[in-house]
Amino acid sequence: MKGIFITFEGIEGCGKSTQVELLKNQLEADGMDVILTREPGGTVISERIRDLLLDPTYKEMLPETEVLLYAASRSQHTGQKIIPAIESGKVVISDRYYDSTIAYQGAARQIDGSAIRFLCEFAAYHHEPDLTFLIDVAVETGLGRINPESADRLEQESLDFHRRVRTGFLELAEKHSRIVIIDGQKSISEINGLILDKVKEYLKERSK
Repeated sequence: MKGIFITFEGIEGCGKSTQVELLKNQLEADGMDVILTREPGGTVISERIRDLLLDPTYKEMLPETEVLLYAASRSQHTGQKIIPAIESGKVVISDRYYDSTIAYQGAARQIDGSAIRFLCEFAAYHHEPDLTFLIDVAVETGLGRINPESADRLEQESLDFHRRVRTGFLELAEKHSRIVIIDGQKSISEINGLILDKVKEYLKERSK
């Protein structure tokens, strides 16, 4: 049977990385073969690109350069790791995927939407996540959880930038039924319970 592709999205500090780990452990406990990965990153080449993208010393990076680097990272990640894992029946859980590009480089950087869509589809080999969880919190809440001394290049962006990112994510959720909005203000265990229930519901429907 073909595997499942689950992605997690949200603004900086929303708590998605914690939920990614929890879901992985729970699905593995249920006997599933799970691969946990992230974007940018996931492969040796993609992780090198991640270093470039998030290094706060590269403040001169242009939006066009940024989006092309994300696409390059995603192309390698998807072709080398995600697609083979799905085709072999594994559950792939990714901490971010192309919805982040639409929100960050599209909504926040205001790069042309048609260019963003083309790059996302091209770099993802026209693969779409089966299920996406958007952990939604207020921008002030998310950024308040980040240590300013260790903040990466994107985390250091302005409040208005992160507000545009959040708006971009919420607009995406209105357009795609695969995106489930989760209230990130709830406790870690409450959020985890909602996610697990939705995953089980999806698996039940898929098995019919």
